[in-house]
Amino acid sequence: MNKENLKYTKTHEWISVEGNTATVGVTDFAQNQMGDIVFVDPPKPNTDLVMEKQACVIESVKSAFDIYSPASGEVVEINKSLNDDPALINKDPFGNGWIFKMRLSNPDELNSLMDFKSYEEFCKSQQH
Repeated sequence: MNKENLKYTKTHEWISVEGNTATVGVTDFAQNQMGDIVFVDPPKPNTDLVMEKQACVIESVKSAFDIYSPASGEVVEINKSLNDDPALINKDPFGNGWIFKMRLSNPDELNSLMDFKSYEEFCKSQQH
């Protein structure tokens, strides 16, 4: 997945859109902050998510982290590979470590998200 084609949130989720379907995961910055991921509680398929509201929980050896939906829509698929290997998020956050796919209900919401360059600058500002 090309990081420069994604959109990003201030809570370190990424979203990739193809047509009306979006794939969602957490960024490399997020997985580094979390540490070793041991469990993912994904949203249930057919669940309606609301932009910026909790979508799921990731547990690491450090703590549990809420993951927020970067857009509104209905969950259409979850990454079942994370059941057996939640550390895929640590190993490949922009590829095999995706968390869920959703059908967007309001694609215009994506206009408020950051592009790659803006997200990089945002992360730098979080590191002092």
